[in-house]
Amino acid sequence: MIKGLSQHLHRFRREQQGTALVEMALIAPLMLLLSAGVFEFGNLIHKKLLMEAGLSDAARFAARCNSQLYTKAGLAAIDCANIATNIAVFGNAAGSGNPRIAGWQTTNVTVTIADAGSCHDAVVAGVTQYRTTTAQVCIVRAAGTLAYSGIGMLSLVGIGPMTLNGFHEERLIRF
Repeated sequence: MIKGLSQHLHRFRREQQGTALVEMALIAPLMLLLSAGVFEFGNLIHKKLLMEAGLSDAARFAARCNSQLYTKAGLAAIDCANIATNIAVFGNAAGSGNPRIAGWQTTNVTVTIADAGSCHDAVVAGVTQYRTTTAQVCIVRAAGTLAYSGIGMLSLVGIGPMTLNGFHEERLIRF
């Protein structure tokens, strides 16, 4: 009996057929998990870049928006912060259509135009802090968050839902 078992084991060690199948069976699950992680991470980075592009567009618009021009011309005043928020989320001033990122809403974006704490002296103690023709430089800030829950297979390694944050600042120009 032991001699027969020994012969089978000896023949099994010499046989080369099926080794690729065994190696594939051992490596395939790991490769699938790594591939899914790479794709999910790419999706996460893509959404973060879309969010930052929207915030950049919003801050750029808000820095140049001047509702006083409308009122001086006898037109109805516009809400620059609200329009900038629509631009961040939807890519247009009306706030119509699909958002840049599924699930992103205007409530997740805050546009701050020249708060009292966001204006800085251009020259401090004789040192030029900002190049400008005015005494102060004011900042427009667009900030946003996005709840990212599409973790997928990364949840197998303990990575759960996360919140993406971003902001963009521009100098207030108003021309």
